[in-house]
Amino acid sequence: MTRIEADTLQEAYSKAARELSCSVVDLDINIIQNGSGGFLGMFKKSAIIEVARKGARVREEREKKETPVQRHEEVEKNAVLTEEKRSDRSRRNKNRRNKNKNRDSVKTDEVSERKTEPQEVKKVETKEVVHQRVEHPKRETPAPKPMIKEMKHTLAQTPIDQNFHQEKRDINEVISEVSVQVKNLFKYSCFTLDVPTVSKYNEDTILIEFSGEDAALLIGKEGYRYKALSYLLYNWINIKYTLNIRLEIAEFLKNQEEMIQKYLLPVMERIRNSGRGQTKILDGVLIKIALEALRAEFPEKYVGIKSGKEGGKFIVVNDFNRKTT
Repeated sequence: MTRIEADTLQEAYSKAARELSCSVVDLDINIIQNGSGGFLGMFKKSAIIEVARKGARVREEREKKETPVQRHEEVEKNAVLTEEKRSDRSRRNKNRRNKNKNRDSVKTDEVSERKTEPQEVKKVETKEVVHQRVEHPKRETPAPKPMIKEMKHTLAQTPIDQNFHQEKRDINEVISEVSVQVKNLFKYSCFTLDVPTVSKYNEDTILIEFSGEDAALLIGKEGYRYKALSYLLYNWINIKYTLNIRLEIAEFLKNQEEMIQKYLLPVMERIRNSGRGQTKILDGVLIKIALEALRAEFPEKYVGIKSGKEGGKFIVVNDFNRKTT
């Protein structure tokens, strides 16, 4: 048994495993003393254990109980068994070699007999074989025709497919339907809001407006609630009605557009002078507003969104990668 001392039991286990070069699960552990941190550094106790590899303790106790005579007898017995195993293995190898020699000799005899057969007998046999082949020619069996099965499309359209893959409807009809569903969506909201209004912004876009006492709270810090609500409404309306949305909450979008227009003035001027340029890192709805404004201002140039090293997004404008339509 090896005596190990450390601050904690866990450290003692790890130290024991390192010293004995084995895993902790392979240790036979006897805890002598549990570690204790004491009070304010006083009365501190170390963890003390006695360890050995599993099976080592039993082997040590058995060796202690055995007398020198018994130990000598066991060694002689193991030596005798080892010698018997060795002789038995050599006997098996010798028998295997003899069998291989006999098999090789039989093969050589067969080959020699075949060589000494008269050639006339071989000629007669070949003539008979040819005669049999002429009299009884093999019938050619026609190749089986491949079985061709016609694939039939029997997939029925599901209710989800019927709802989300339909023809584009009249925008005024969609507006009235969306208006009812948006009102029901925010009917039991925890915010104090006016009744949301849904109207037509252009032929492909509908405008959804929220106002009221708690409308600013619906925007959230740094616009995170605005982004989430815009994402939710877009994925619903665009997939089902193939329309875009414009979400306005307490003139948040209007203020963002005015701010980004002021920021883009020097950027546009730099692009006109040098032929290319880029914006700073923009977040959320700002990059969408800036992208639409720059594409409207420079329709003949490439205007695209790029990602920075830290994941931020910015807009690049240049002449080298023009969009091909």
